[in-house]
Amino acid sequence: MPVESAARSDARRPGRPVRSLAAKPALDEPICMNISARTSLLLLMLLMPTMTHAQSTEEPRALPAVDLERYAGTWYEIARIPNRFQNDCVGAATATYGLRDDGRIDVINRCLEDDGEVNEIEGIARLDKKGEARLEVSFFSILGWRPIWGDYWILDLGEEYETSVVGEGSRKYGWVLSRTPTVSDERLAELMDALRDQGYDPEKFDIVQGTGLGSPDRATGA
Repeated sequence: MPVESAARSDARRPGRPVRSLAAKPALDEPICMNISARTSLLLLMLLMPTMTHAQSTEEPRALPAVDLERYAGTWYEIARIPNRFQNDCVGAATATYGLRDDGRIDVINRCLEDDGEVNEIEGIARLDKKGEARLEVSFFSILGWRPIWGDYWILDLGEEYETSVVGEGSRKYGWVLSRTPTVSDERLAELMDALRDQGYDPEKFDIVQGTGLGSPDRATGA
């Protein structure tokens, strides 16, 4: 039955109101806006974990360049992410870098073991082909052939090359180094901020300054 005929038919029935499509209540505009806002907020909440994950998966940013002559010498560990390579190390380790005639760098890592003996391992470092302050380090050699290289990216340097923050692309490894066995609380906080700016979680780092080869009775002989 056509709508208009139905309306007239209903009008003839006593006590029954006339109904038509034109009288159908519509959704109020403020309610529509409220639902739209809630929908947008829900979508934003759903997307936030994805956005946060995308930011955290960006690689740390190595410094544009490093002066290897100034970087050479001995560094003390201030903090590090625990790793299997240093499971036998008690406290802070040291790293000593020396420039070679072929442009590479001699690396000597030392740490104190449970029995009081000093564990020492030698390796080679070279600049990454990608440039910037990205180096690669190898501690494994087969008759001079080095099939395994690990990333060593310098993420932050003190103005006088007195401190260094080292990391790599996955953020699985990280170190804070200093020319001295310890740094002030203020400087340590700044270095932790530098880590945070690079997407690292400072809570994952063990503070080892002043221990191991960085302890007062060992530091001068490291």
